[in-house]
Amino acid sequence: MEAQKLMAISLRNETKKESEYQQKMLLAWVHPVSPVSILKYANARLSWEKPDHDGGSKITCYIVEMQTKEEEGWTTCSESRALEVTVTGLTRGKEYFFRVCAANEKGRSEPKSLLAPVIVKDNSTGPVINLLCNTFSVKAGNDLKIDVPFKGTPQPTVSWAKDGNMLKETSRVNVLTSDTSSQITIKDAARIDVGIYEVIVTNSVGTTSAEIIVNVFERPGPPCEFNVDEVSADFVTLSWQPPNYTGGCQISNYVVEKRDIGSTVWQTVSATVARTSIKISRLTQGTEYQFRIAAENRYGKSPFVESEPVVAQYPFKPPGPPTDLQVVNATKSVMVIAWSKPESDGGSPIIGYHIECKDQSSILWTKLNRSPMTITKMHTSLLIRECVRKDSGQYTLTVQNTGGTLSKVVTCKVLDRPGPPAGPLQVSGLSAEKCTLSWGPPLENGGAEIMNYIVEKCETSRVSWTLVYGDMMATTCKVTKLLKGNEYLFRVRAVNIYGEGETLESEPIKAMDPYTVPSAPTDVEVTSATADSMTICWKRPDSDGGSRISGYIIENREKQGIRWKRVNKKAVYDLRVKASGLHEGCEYEFRVFAENAAGLSEPSNPCPLTLAEDPKFLPSPPAKPTIIDSSKSSITLSWNKPLFDGGAAITGYKVEFRKSTEEDWTVGVNNTDKTDFTVNGLTSGIEYVFIVRSINKIGISEPSPETDAQVAMDREEEPRFDISPEMRKTLLVKDGGSFTLTLPFTGKPVPNVTWEKANVDLRVRGLINTTSSVTSITVEGATRDDSGKYMVKLRNVAGNASLTLNVRVLDSPGPPTHIVVKDVTKNSATVTWDIPENEGGAPVKNYYVDIRDISRTGWTRLTDKCHRLSYRVSDLEEGGIYFFRITGENEYGIGVPAETKEGTKMRGTI
Repeated sequence: MEAQKLMAISLRNETKKESEYQQKMLLAWVHPVSPVSILKYANARLSWEKPDHDGGSKITCYIVEMQTKEEEGWTTCSESRALEVTVTGLTRGKEYFFRVCAANEKGRSEPKSLLAPVIVKDNSTGPVINLLCNTFSVKAGNDLKIDVPFKGTPQPTVSWAKDGNMLKETSRVNVLTSDTSSQITIKDAARIDVGIYEVIVTNSVGTTSAEIIVNVFERPGPPCEFNVDEVSADFVTLSWQPPNYTGGCQISNYVVEKRDIGSTVWQTVSATVARTSIKISRLTQGTEYQFRIAAENRYGKSPFVESEPVVAQYPFKPPGPPTDLQVVNATKSVMVIAWSKPESDGGSPIIGYHIECKDQSSILWTKLNRSPMTITKMHTSLLIRECVRKDSGQYTLTVQNTGGTLSKVVTCKVLDRPGPPAGPLQVSGLSAEKCTLSWGPPLENGGAEIMNYIVEKCETSRVSWTLVYGDMMATTCKVTKLLKGNEYLFRVRAVNIYGEGETLESEPIKAMDPYTVPSAPTDVEVTSATADSMTICWKRPDSDGGSRISGYIIENREKQGIRWKRVNKKAVYDLRVKASGLHEGCEYEFRVFAENAAGLSEPSNPCPLTLAEDPKFLPSPPAKPTIIDSSKSSITLSWNKPLFDGGAAITGYKVEFRKSTEEDWTVGVNNTDKTDFTVNGLTSGIEYVFIVRSINKIGISEPSPETDAQVAMDREEEPRFDISPEMRKTLLVKDGGSFTLTLPFTGKPVPNVTWEKANVDLRVRGLINTTSSVTSITVEGATRDDSGKYMVKLRNVAGNASLTLNVRVLDSPGPPTHIVVKDVTKNSATVTWDIPENEGGAPVKNYYVDIRDISRTGWTRLTDKCHRLSYRVSDLEEGGIYFFRITGENEYGIGVPAETKEGTKMRGTI
């Protein structure tokens, strides 16, 4: 039903009572959004257009009213600013009238009515898909959007499927459905997106669906079933099958290349092969070749698939001669002859025979048959085209006649890629970072031994598979580098000599640790306290959650405080910790968390409140001191810290001594913060004993046990070197660099130190520095002459000691030695030499040989690649006098040259 259109009319009242415009507005109707008949659910949706004029004030809302045929008054249905409205709650079978008026701040417009009544009827319809095309193509890497319009009453629901399975939406594949259409968006299209998609539209009336074929255009996969069918001395025949994946479009051609097995360069045989076979000619007999093939479409070339190396040679030899040739029957015009097969067929089945004859008086043989003669017998054959793995098995041939029955079993093995591994693909030993996969060998091995398995993984939120193992030999493997919380799929396929088989896929598995957080620590207590610190101890948790405890976190809180504060920045591994930085006079409570790989435990119960104050205890005394040195007037002793500090830090130690024959103690030092002390001013030859007392802020401890009696006298110790095994290794120094050899030593009295090196005065070449316990030598600007052995000698009245250190300066070699010119003729000579005495830290790898005529000053290079200790020079002038120069080279550079001192005259032998 078409609705009438009326223009909005604005009326102006120009009375003095109103200075503003009074507007009245009429609306222009359009027909309802849906046909006049209403939906099954008794709803009606109406729409209209704005008035042509708003009366000078913005329209605030539209008022929709309705009236049944039996009623006289109008009922308000809706007040809104929208240009359409859905009226609900209608009664099926009744007739309704509708009208709409616009309102602004001055009031309502005149209403506009829908002239014809609306009858509520059941208007349900089944879903319909209006798809113009069901095949869509996209280039790999591009985005694809497919919009499927549909309609139906009531509003249908939409679902998508791919290759018979419900479509899983990912970050790349999304579905957006509106009231009238459903759109699928595929971002960065890839090979995995190829397939048959099905859109299913359903409402209460029925269900309909449509199939959509999606192709992704990209480079094809490699050809498969690559075979070398025939090999001869100068040609080979290759065949293959088209790729399993063509890249979404037709294969245009194949590229065939070859290479000599001794070369790395591939040569193109043909780049325009249209069929799946080729004969490659002009090969060299006896040469080993390798071939490779790639498929090509309009989007590029696939990866190459390579053959095994093949030697170009005949695969067989000529057969031997037939045997037992005889004439079976003869007439005037015909002879019947018979023979037996040759003893050897040369490695190839006999395909026929050539027959020749000659007269008894002739010497020429005449050929009787133009082509080879084939001997046939009664036979039967079974031809199976395009064999697959399932065609493997035992075939029984039964022959029957009146004389009986004969059966023969023939075993057929179809050579093909293997089937999927035996499932299920089990996942065990799962953690947040790794798991173990296991599977069974394929039930169908394709007629060949399984060489290895290919294992891949894929996050369920992605579409790409990642290679884990490409050559797994076992039927179990460990997968690492998983991301905690991510869900993974795994798949395995077997490989034999004919290619990769079908895949076996696992169920989705989430990478999660099999353990939990530990239980809380127990028995937290403060074992000692001072004014600014406390020591807290606790016991291990009853359960570690299945994972080793990696540390503990400690927190404290003041009595009047609310927040807990962390005590330790890093996790502690012991069952106690010292909390410092406390406020004197405050009370503190502590709690402890245990931590493992899964995280932190619940906090322990807090310990009782403890007051931060200094303890009221003296420290314990040190253990028995030890005499470590003595002289005529002094004795040195050392001791360890006391086991108990009294709850306060040890601030020092008091040392006392007495003569072993006396009772009174003398103070050596009142307070020293060290754990060793030298008592001076003693009488030579007198025996003394010593004690030590600990000191903290509370006071001085009881004395330690007395030392053993010690006479004040000089000690004698043999000199020795105090070095590590690392210092005995050869020191490597770059040319021009500097190095220092430092050696700590001991000995009493202090030994005399000397440095020596063969043929070198080290006091001039280096800087020697010696103290009472360390000696060192520093050499600046090191050269090859500084390589060698450096000997250090120590000597005192108690004995001697020596040590040899090796230094190697990494420099170019020195001059070669013993240059001799021999085997001199009128135009040639041989120069010989020996390796340099100093090769510069690395062996000489080659020598430079130069020559100079006596009449010239410049040298001419004969060779820079001489690897021997001699070189023969030819094409010299007779009577000429020549000088020769030899220079060594190692990995650090060209060395010092050496030349002949006298010229060599070219003359013939006498």
